[in-house]
Amino acid sequence: MPTFSPAAVWPIVMLALSNVFMTFAWYGHLKFKGSALYLVVLVSWGIAFFEYCLAVPANRIGAQVYSAAQLKTIQEVITLLIFSGFSVFWMKELLTINHFLGFAMIAGGAALIFRA
Repeated sequence: MPTFSPAAVWPIVMLALSNVFMTFAWYGHLKFKGSALYLVVLVSWGIAFFEYCLAVPANRIGAQVYSAAQLKTIQEVITLLIFSGFSVFWMKELLTINHFLGFAMIAGGAALIFRA
């Protein structure tokens, strides 16, 4: 029976949570286009602080199990998943077949990073 190391699982959980913060920091303000740019920058920095508080330890812990390239690949796949949900539920934008096909190609490329 395979065993899972906390160093293999926790980084994925922490990167997913950090990505929620990152996505809102980078794109959440697009719903508030009337707000002053300096204000959305300051709010975004405040949100990004929490992203860093999760992402940095996630990568430090994950480096016990994954290479830097693998950690970055995990982050990018998580980014696509989180951003897809964000686009649909927060921005009220539809995802098309082209989005899904493009994401599938990226996921295929990501799979190559984990090949032995």
